[in-house]
Amino acid sequence: MKVAVVGATGLVGTVMLKVLEERNFPLTELIPVASEKSVGKEITFKGKKFPIVSMDTAIGMRPDIALFSAGGNTSLEHAPRFKEAGTTVIDNSSAWRMDPTVKLIVPEVNAHELSIDNKIIANPNCSTIQMVVVLKPLHDKYKIKRVVVSTYQSVTGTGVKAVEQLMNERKGIDGPKAYPYEIDLNVLPHIDVFMENGYTKEEMKMVKETNKIMSDDSIKVTATTVRIPVMGGHSESVNIEFENDFDLAEVRSILEKSPGIIVVDDVANLKYPMPKDAHEKDEVFVGRIRRDESAPKALNLWIVADNLRKGAATNAVQIAEYLIQKELV
Repeated sequence: MKVAVVGATGLVGTVMLKVLEERNFPLTELIPVASEKSVGKEITFKGKKFPIVSMDTAIGMRPDIALFSAGGNTSLEHAPRFKEAGTTVIDNSSAWRMDPTVKLIVPEVNAHELSIDNKIIANPNCSTIQMVVVLKPLHDKYKIKRVVVSTYQSVTGTGVKAVEQLMNERKGIDGPKAYPYEIDLNVLPHIDVFMENGYTKEEMKMVKETNKIMSDDSIKVTATTVRIPVMGGHSESVNIEFENDFDLAEVRSILEKSPGIIVVDDVANLKYPMPKDAHEKDEVFVGRIRRDESAPKALNLWIVADNLRKGAATNAVQIAEYLIQKELV
């Protein structure tokens, strides 16, 4: 099992390597791939050093699986080349997500849709992944009509430059800016570019990706995505309106039994999910579970996950694990 990690030196690529190592992924050969300026340098994996190779070299090595986290343009250009070499590509960028010929996969939700013919598979947006993991079991039981979500997203979702901006601002250092305004001691209701309808691209990703992953366009979603000066994970305030009424105890029981979810909901003892608790964890954490008293058949939840892990690297590795388990590669 040859596995290429494309974008191996980036923020998500580095975490992908860490997740592969932690989960003891059954690879026999690792192929780290990065930009030309990094070719020849080495990365360490399971105590061994591996040289970083170019895209062309990696394609020539014909890996079984390529985990991509190198940006949309790189994916659009090179994912088809890997596919032609017989490689199954799992892409973390937005390049292929809404392509009708490409599956958009969260293993806990819709891995069953995958077949041996799916040679390019899209990893959803980080904020969408953690939300649909929670929505799916509740939709199966009560049928969701509408979701209102506000996100509180970590600077790590933007990348290394954003982390440096936050740390520099904390130290009073003037440096490169990832955002148009200061992020420390501030909140930016603006993630990705604004679109004609007044929503940002990030907000519309959550709308469209949720419908595609859940295979249900009848679910209405509206989102406000916000960048906050934290690291460790994204948080979401989610309001769900159902077709059918629910029992709170049953909701908790359903979530506790669902794969990939940990319920942290004990307000009497001030127990609820926080980004610092989700940091470097693979699960999605849910708390503040309560009935919306302003609307019938409506529920409020607070959802937290590490955006670099379940929101990106871990989800991609889980897809790869599923492909191997079902002998689809």
